[in-house]
Amino acid sequence: MSGLHNGRDVFEYALLKVVPRVERGEMINAGVVVYCRARRFVEARTHLDEGRLRALDATVDVEGVRAALNAAECVCAGGERAGQAAGDDAGRRFRWLIAPRSTVVQPGPVHTGLTTDPAGEAERLLDLLVK
Repeated sequence: MSGLHNGRDVFEYALLKVVPRVERGEMINAGVVVYCRARRFVEARTHLDEGRLRALDATVDVEGVRAALNAAECVCAGGERAGQAAGDDAGRRFRWLIAPRSTVVQPGPVHTGLTTDPAGEAERLLDLLVK
């Protein structure tokens, strides 16, 4: 499949957003999840700007938010760190992470692109959309 796109593979990504007070709908971007089926690759990269988060809600449970973001990274990593998703393939772990939920950490819509380096895309998108 790579040859069809000059050595590049299709990848999908979604932002991880922190919505400290769901009723207000205010949010900050705090991570990105990247999935590339052709390479069986899935990775979450996170960065929490605590100052921006506290500006939205001074009483937010920062450690709880950090734990939720860390959990997304663990699910992507697979293995025993992934908990119930440990035996799932990369695609199932990605789909689980991007499923809509009404918690403080929420996935955004899925976007697609082409890449030769999915891990590099994760870092690029984190820098571009989160930091």
